[in-house]
Amino acid sequence: MEKKETRLSVKLCESAMMIALATILSLFKLVDLPYGGSITFASMLPILLIAYRYGTAWGLFTGFVHGVLQLVLSTSTLSYVTGAASVAAVIILDYLAAFALIGLGGLCRGIKDQRKALALGAVIACVLRYVCHVISGATVWAGLSIPTAGALAYSFAYNATYMLPELIILVIAGFYIGSAIDFRTPRLSAYKKDGDAVSIPSIVCGALFSAALVFDVASVFGCLQDGETGEFDITGIANVNWIAVAAVTAAAVVIAAVFYAVWRQVKASGKKD
Repeated sequence: MEKKETRLSVKLCESAMMIALATILSLFKLVDLPYGGSITFASMLPILLIAYRYGTAWGLFTGFVHGVLQLVLSTSTLSYVTGAASVAAVIILDYLAAFALIGLGGLCRGIKDQRKALALGAVIACVLRYVCHVISGATVWAGLSIPTAGALAYSFAYNATYMLPELIILVIAGFYIGSAIDFRTPRLSAYKKDGDAVSIPSIVCGALFSAALVFDVASVFGCLQDGETGEFDITGIANVNWIAVAAVTAAAVVIAAVFYAVWRQVKASGKKD
């Protein structure tokens, strides 16, 4: 009985920490759209990890709590809609259901390769959240921030402008952290592939490449939206700071190469000694 209570306490503690982390990450927006929605640094990842670690049911509960916090932090949004039904729809679709469904990313925990499981879970979580926002946009927000004519098509496009890059970033982050830490064990440990722990160079280089990719995705997609309407605008690609994108990518490659070379030299010197 005591062990069961201890396990529950650990689960609650980890979940609370992950909800707090997810909330903090959601506040640091890489891109913020004019009528709601933003690109964050994988703010959904902590909830996805809890769902993967403790199962879908617990993941749904954790995501729901996270959704409540997001609602509390965004109560001003409700002032733009009128009528109890509209307010209720926004609360359910844009917050409670949208974030609770992240927990369904835990459905992939049966996949043997943890990295692939988290990456696929990220896709499921983002697609389901996207569907919630699309439905909300095409119904509640039609005539408000979304034109009444062609509301569904507009909602599809508008919500894709931030959910697509959010998905890409989440997949990258999920795959990377899944290759570094084993979330399947009671105590977190280094992830092992085919019985061997992932090497330090792989972890460091993976972190560098992941950070560079996140920067590149945010830089490119941040320019593909109309600044006033938030609509997708492919012509905005001309405004991307390609020099910065190239510089960050090149820097990640060079630093990774230098680190790997130094690591090999240190290992070789250690063997000689």
